[in-house]
Amino acid sequence: MEELRKLEKVQRMLEFMESRGVSNSNHHSNRFLANFIIFMIQPCGDLAINDKCCVLSHFIPTLSSSFLKDAYQHHHFSTTSEQSCGNALPCPILSCFQQSLVGDALLSCNQTEEYSLLQSCNENMPMVGLDSMEMANSTLEDFCRSYLMFHGLDVSKPQSIFKHLPILSFTESYIYQLDKMNEKLLQTPNNEKHVFGVKDKRETELFVSCFSNDPLRPLVTILEHKGLLTERIREELRHGEEYWALERKLCSALINKEEILVEEVMKAVHLKSFDYRVLNLLLYELQGTKVEELHMEFLSISEFLVEVSDDL
Repeated sequence: MEELRKLEKVQRMLEFMESRGVSNSNHHSNRFLANFIIFMIQPCGDLAINDKCCVLSHFIPTLSSSFLKDAYQHHHFSTTSEQSCGNALPCPILSCFQQSLVGDALLSCNQTEEYSLLQSCNENMPMVGLDSMEMANSTLEDFCRSYLMFHGLDVSKPQSIFKHLPILSFTESYIYQLDKMNEKLLQTPNNEKHVFGVKDKRETELFVSCFSNDPLRPLVTILEHKGLLTERIREELRHGEEYWALERKLCSALINKEEILVEEVMKAVHLKSFDYRVLNLLLYELQGTKVEELHMEFLSISEFLVEVSDDL
């Protein structure tokens, strides 16, 4: 839903620009300008709008094509390769790709990391990146505080958390990783055109391949190997794939000014917390206890209300 909010902001800005005659027939140019205007009006220290305009007027002449190419190479090669390569487990080396970083629009180190993870997705060798683990951390903390009590576990006792943390953390991190890839993909379900414009063809093919070839299969294989996979967990994981497909469809409809059905939005909200339900069902299996249907029903309503409040 975060991506939907971002798209809505951009769409409102595009409509504002059109009403003021600040647009042309080039869709990508308009989108670039809309994002730039949104960036300009964001607070930045004590700089007022006039100050920002003065800064731009002073430095715009120096922002030549060659300068921006050098800046791109410095940012994506020097910074990203040094800081981000440690995030993947394992991280492929950038030297695998020797073409020009700028002219050929090659994968950055982050994209290379995702390429490696996508390869593992197809090889039933699930891996997660450190950034995905970090993003999953807040969900795991919330899960422990809100759900452990329903399993007779004390959140204040470390052994209650660490006993089952590895499989819970891995599962949530893997889901977050796919969620991040889905947000980058954001393609329409029919024509595979990207919401955010033209992207690198190779990256596109990798992401499309992952989401069209059972992206959760490696996770399912691990859970099955551990004796934790149940039909209900399978069903919730299928709900996750359905949610990602709905997210792509809704984002595409929003950006293309197509009709958005309230029923589909409500369905997406209902499906969004599938990861909490997966973790909850896993904890029942890890504890060796029967699923308490009353708790599941109560938590399902609670999850829905939380998602609605988050989007208000």
